[in-house]
Parts: sequence; C-alpha cells; structure tokens
Amino acid sequence: MDEEGIRCRKGSSDQGTADGLPAKKSKSMNLQKEVGLISGICVIVGTVIGSGIFISPKSVLANVGAIGPCLVIWAACGILSMLGALCFAELGTMITKSGGEYPYLMEAFGPIPAYLFSWSAFIVTKPSSFAIICLSFAKYASAPFYPGCDPPVAVVKCLAAAAILIITTVNSLSVKLASYLQNFFTAAKMVIVVIIIISGLVLLAKGNTQNLQNSFDGPPLSVGAISLAFYNGLWAYDGWNQLNYITEELKNPYRNLPLAIIIGIPLVTVCYTLINLSYFTVMTSTELLQSPAVAVTFGDRILYPASWVVPLFVAFSTIGSANGTCFTAGRLIFVAGREGHMLKVLSYISVKRLTPAPAIILYGAIAIIYIIPGDIETLINYFSFAAWIFYGLTVLGLIVMRFTRKDLKRPIRVPIIIPIIVTLISVVLVLAPIITAPELPYLYCTLFILSGLIFYVLFVHFKFSWAQKISRPLTTQLQMLLEVVPPEGVTE
Repeated sequence: MDEEGIRCRKGSSDQGTADGLPAKKSKSMNLQKEVGLISGICVIVGTVIGSGIFISPKSVLANVGAIGPCLVIWAACGILSMLGALCFAELGTMITKSGGEYPYLMEAFGPIPAYLFSWSAFIVTKPSSFAIICLSFAKYASAPFYPGCDPPVAVVKCLAAAAILIITTVNSLSVKLASYLQNFFTAAKMVIVVIIIISGLVLLAKGNTQNLQNSFDGPPLSVGAISLAFYNGLWAYDGWNQLNYITEELKNPYRNLPLAIIIGIPLVTVCYTLINLSYFTVMTSTELLQSPAVAVTFGDRILYPASWVVPLFVAFSTIGSANGTCFTAGRLIFVAGREGHMLKVLSYISVKRLTPAPAIILYGAIAIIYIIPGDIETLINYFSFAAWIFYGLTVLGLIVMRFTRKDLKRPIRVPIIIPIIVTLISVVLVLAPIITAPELPYLYCTLFILSGLIFYVLFVHFKFSWAQKISRPLTTQLQMLLEVVPPEGVTE
C-alpha cells in the first residue's frame, strides 16, 4: 500500500453514505488551525513554567553567591526572554511557517545554517530538554514515596521513560487532546505557583525578612559566573519561543501570536521573581543550596501537614511542560523533513489523526536515550550553550532581513535596537563561559553542531543514490504501519 492507496481509501470514506446523504466535508491533509489565543498563552506559560523554577534556583544562587544578585538575574532573564520573544513575534508574523528558528534561518541565511539548527535540535537540544523535564517530573512524583531520602535512580529513570511514552502517544493521537491537556496542566501549575507566592507574601508581611538583609553581600562576581547563572535562569524561561513552532496551527496568527507572547512572558517573569522571593522568606541561601528539592522543602516548612500538595502540583507542572515541549518540537522535525533536510517520512501526516506522528514518535525515542545518563545540571549547561548560539543567529537573521528582504510583509515591526541588544547578549552568553572557564565539553558541543555539515553534504547536497535506495522501502513500510501520507501543501 503506497501513499496514493492510503489517500484513496481515505477519500472514498468521505464521498458519501449508502443513503445518498452528503458526507461530512473532509479536512485537507495538512496540520489544522486548532490553537486559539487561550491555548497559545497556555502553550507559552505551560511550557515555560515547568521544572526550571523548581531546579534552577539552586544553580543560579550557586553561581552568584548572594540573594540580591540572584533575584536580579531572575528578573533580567525574564526581560531578555521578553525581548527575544518580541523579535520572534516579528519573525513569526512575517514568515508564517511552523518550525521555530528553522524557517527563519532558511529565509535569512539559506539551507546550511537551517540544516545545522535542525540537526543539533533534532539530536541534542530538543530531546535533551524533553528528557530533563521528564527526569524532574519523575523525581518530584516519586519523592513522597521515599521520605527522608532520594528516590532510587532506577525508579526515577523508569518513571521518566513512562512519562515520555505517554506524552508521545497523546501528541501522536490528537492535536486537540494534547491542547486540552496543556490547558489543564497550565491551570494546575498556576495553583502551586499562586500557593507559593501567597505564602511568601504573607510571611513577608509578617516581617520574615531576615534572610533578605544584606542580600548583596557575597563573593565578587565574574563575567563567566554571571553567564552560567544566566544559563540556568534562562533554562527556566526556555519555551518563550515555543509558539513559533506551531504557527501553521494557530488561529489568526497575526493577532494571536504577538498577544500570547505579550501576555504570557511578563506573567511568567512576575511569577518567577515572586517565587524566588518566597523561597528566601523560608530558607537561607545555604539551606536553599543544600535542599534536594527546593519547592518540597518550602512546602514541608509552610504547608505541613498538607505539604504533599507541593510535589503533586510540581509533578503536574513538569508533565505539562513536557507535553508542551513534545507538542512543539515534533513540528520542527516535521518541517525539516518537508524541506528535504530529514527523512521524508518525518514530514508525513497521519491520515486519521492529522498529526505529524512519525516526527513525534522519533523525537520521543531519542529523548528516552537521554534519560540514561541523567545528569540534569550538566545537560542544562550544554543545552543552553547550544540553544543560545541559534537564538542569537536567528535574531541576527531578523536584522539581516530588514535590509535583504524588504519586500516581506511585517504586521509587527519591533525597534531595530531590540534585536541588536538580543544578538549582543547572545554573543556574550556563548563566549563568556568559554573565555573565563574553558572546558572541553563546549568544544565537543561546537564540533558536534559543525559535524552536521558532513551529513548535509552527503545526503542533502549530493543526495547519494544508495541512501535513497535504503530510505525508500523504509518509508513505504512506515507508511503502511502508521498510515501516514505527505501533506497536500504548505500552509501559508
């Protein structure tokens, strides 16, 4: 059964009924516009507020050494994320294609930078992000069953793998179901966020400010330490660009994309700053650094005997973030396959479900591999290093296209100073840790990104025939197994 056979079978079921009644109009074989403004805000808030705010406070504080600079870093990360998101709002309304940075790099610099982005995102940044979030979910979900000690590593990893399998299955089956789950988990995570913030504000009102006195007294700060603190803070904000990965599925993207960004990112920034402030009303900087799970420690001290609420809702928060990450990242692989930069079958859409099932399934499979090492802090540092290389390059592309693509319609046009600032900060974030504290893994990360050129030359530029001979029967078998076909056309 080839793709035409599958199409014909699908078409014959939609032509009419035995009684001659008109059948329900079939949808085109494309991704459908089923994400509205509220769901868009939930994708941003639900993806950003995940595991980061419950993991990164320790890492940010460890790098800057004092409470005052720590709070400043959190607020600054929010401002930088907002500036970056505004740049992506212009790009997303100018080039209304899914795939996040990929179509923007393709338009600004051509296929090679776009391929290197899809290569590194497909193999490293996206699945490692998915794995980090699911490992965090597993730690918090299993914590209540192992009071007074860390859960066994095997339990955490098996639970994380189960979470990846469930989320991948849901996103492969239905866009609407994944969207509804995202809305539910976003509402659930806002419950724990509000609980932590109100508890902290009440304690501040009662005069619990002793931990905030002399808050800027600490060791001298270096550029490298500040950059690493930003890496960990920005990891917690990662997801500010996620709506750009599903632009083709947004209802009225010219309105809903910028509105969701303008509402979602400031909301997250305020929540993050207040959550960290709340942590410090209960814990000293030393206690926070020694806490195995910051939010759980906060709950044990403030909400006892109802402290079980914290790990439950943190688990909701992390699983919601993982769902949002899977929902958006699958579209990057889908778009790269559509452009011929990945196996063509990865750009195929389920006949029954109208989801990019092959791309999502492969993404989940790679993420499961990343839970094996399980070193969250190391993964975060190298994830952030690679991610900000391409964030900076994408925003630089916005500046370049102001001069090279003046013909493109720009419903939103941000002041040119904003992309310049974001580009310069990206350069500092990428170079500072290498200059101040050079480590070989940064070199390995860079070499891995550049190694994508080998695959580009062999399989995209020259298109070796033997590779086509191998992939063609594989594509046919996967089509029959998953009942997928190529999209009918690119949704503009």
